[in-house]
Amino acid sequence: MKKDLLRIVQKVVHCIDDKSGTNIVALDLGGVTSICDYFVIASASSSRQVKAIVDELEDRLLLEDIKLIHKEGYDSARWVLLDYGDIIIHIFHNEDRMFYNLEGIWKDANKVSIDINNQLE
Repeated sequence: MKKDLLRIVQKVVHCIDDKSGTNIVALDLGGVTSICDYFVIASASSSRQVKAIVDELEDRLLLEDIKLIHKEGYDSARWVLLDYGDIIIHIFHNEDRMFYNLEGIWKDANKVSIDINNQLE
């Protein structure tokens, strides 16, 4: 199960990269909290880009039959949270990412190393 989740996290990271998201970080929260197993956090330079990334993520994950449980922040597009249960994705406008500093809050989590140049099928 954990291996399958990691594969989905990799797909999420590649999708964000394809839509020019920046500063992409995947955190393994498995031993830190029971909220979820992974966070994926990324930045975008504008509200329009935040929405483009979110729309693409929703479309691609739906094609994989991965259902969105909850979405917050889409209308303002400053910080959009996509809750897929075991994986929670945060897409931030650049300034908001620095302000909320999720990586600092979850500093006990391990970063997941994902090779963006190695695309998955």
